[in-house]
Amino acid sequence: MSDADSRPVVEAAAAIVEALMLGGKLLLFGNGGSAADAQHVAAELVGRFQRERAALAALALTTDTSVLTSIGNDYGYDRVFARQIEALAKPGDLLIIHTTSGNSPNLLRAAEAARGKKVPVLAFSAREGGKLKALATHNVIIPTDRTDRAQELQLCIEHVICDAVEREL
Repeated sequence: MSDADSRPVVEAAAAIVEALMLGGKLLLFGNGGSAADAQHVAAELVGRFQRERAALAALALTTDTSVLTSIGNDYGYDRVFARQIEALAKPGDLLIIHTTSGNSPNLLRAAEAARGKKVPVLAFSAREGGKLKALATHNVIIPTDRTDRAQELQLCIEHVICDAVEREL
């Protein structure tokens, strides 16, 4: 792997460390299997990955069914994450979006909401990054059209990042 290939991963880890060191929180989400990956990573950070350490502020926005269904019912599914960003995000936080297409309307709306609140966006995506690529501050793009491989590699990379974050903090 060249330095150019690893640069997005190093930058992603640095963005996470910076947000946490400045007292911000990580807001993670995605759809389907990507939602599960977001929840998994949030659990690694709040609990622990490999080392005993203080809990880290990470929240999966995919876990509160009452919030998700009320927003979906009242505003439409394309707003389920944007509305939560409007309520919870503040400068110093970091949005972490999990996707394979990079084109889901609810993810794009959330990235736009984060930009409006001056909250940086870290996107884990595949293919060419989709429309989300242009909205994200940081991109880790898996160059594959296979959803399953993209999700497997994203989680592997995120475990590397969790290890780096624990070493740094």
